[in-house]
Amino acid sequence: MSKTVAFHLQKGGVGKTTISGTLACQSALEGHKTLIVDCDPQGNISSWFLTDPPKFELADVLMGKCYVYDAIIPVQGIDNLFILPTFGIGGSLKTYSETKLSDEPYILQDLIKEVSSSYDHILLDLSPGLGRLERSCLIASDEIVTPMTPEIFSLDGLEIFIDELAKLRKNMRVNIKHNKIIINSFDTRIRQHRDIYEAALSSGKFKVFKIPVDPLFRKAQENSKVPQLFKVRGRGLKEQTFSAVKELDYYIWRT
Repeated sequence: MSKTVAFHLQKGGVGKTTISGTLACQSALEGHKTLIVDCDPQGNISSWFLTDPPKFELADVLMGKCYVYDAIIPVQGIDNLFILPTFGIGGSLKTYSETKLSDEPYILQDLIKEVSSSYDHILLDLSPGLGRLERSCLIASDEIVTPMTPEIFSLDGLEIFIDELAKLRKNMRVNIKHNKIIINSFDTRIRQHRDIYEAALSSGKFKVFKIPVDPLFRKAQENSKVPQLFKVRGRGLKEQTFSAVKELDYYIWRT
């Protein structure tokens, strides 16, 4: 059965795109047919995996200019990985979300249902914020996973997000799973990082994961490469990073 996961916190700069892209790659490497839906008007994850502008993008599908399968593109260099892109072509997705989405709040949910039989795993990469577009993406998901950085402002953002998600569940009458947090760019040598990790654990509501600081993520993105397969001077992801990614892959898709 297909599963759809959104990676979201309304705060920017927490690594949503890096984490969702890396986990999509891991899913594909594990042999699962995987689709990334780029729901961020800036199109960062599309710029990472595509070197040329696509013929169609997500906004074209939503506006009825093409069929969804016309816009889905295989990612070069990795089997089983596909993307429904947003390439910032004229800001079409942003315009759509501001002018049309209020009349069609369930359109992304319908789109996901349409393609779910064709993919094992579907990942939604969202922009920061909790506007109409982000809410539409959240209600289209089976589960929300929250990335955060090891700083006090991310904890504040998490509390706000939990409250807003409770309102969304009630108002839209949806039951979305939300019990996993990823602390990104974690450095065990820094006390504040350890304290934030313990604070996230202390609620007892979440399983908390850590992804270590690893400069290879940025370098892989700059070269439009899959992090797990990319090497700089013979060096790839740190062993701790690769282990963390594999652990996340297991718990997100198999629990």
